Amino acid sequence: MEFYLPTETGELLAFSAAAFTAALGLFMMFAPGLTFRFLGLGSMEHRPGAIAEARSMLGGFYAGIGLSAILLAQDWIYMALGAGFALSAFGRILSLMSDRGRNPMNYPLLVAQIILAALPLGYVFGFL
Repeated sequence: MEFYLPTETGELLAFSAAAFTAALGLFMMFAPGLTFRFLGLGSMEHRPGAIAEARSMLGGFYAGIGLSAILLAQDWIYMALGAGFALSAFGRILSLMSDRGRNPMNYPLLVAQIILAALPLGYVFGFL
């Protein structure tokens, strides 16, 4: 088995979104404190279980789906990656509309989620 590096522009963009997702997941897994501070979440001293949650659900899931897309380079995995980010963006929009979540951090994260959804989905559906 050899490492596959895409040559088409569309697939390279989807691959880049997967690589960014994997890197983000590994960062979240190994630096949950920095992740919580960046996201403006509560302190971990009062809830030690939050560290496990950040490492597993944030870091582990992002790293797993990103690495799967990189290693397998299949349309269905790119679609899963894009659909996950699209639904995450939808959830953030719901939060902005109904949870008084209009803080300055939510808007750049929403843009990032939309971009990370658009790149793999655009490739899979033939737009890129």
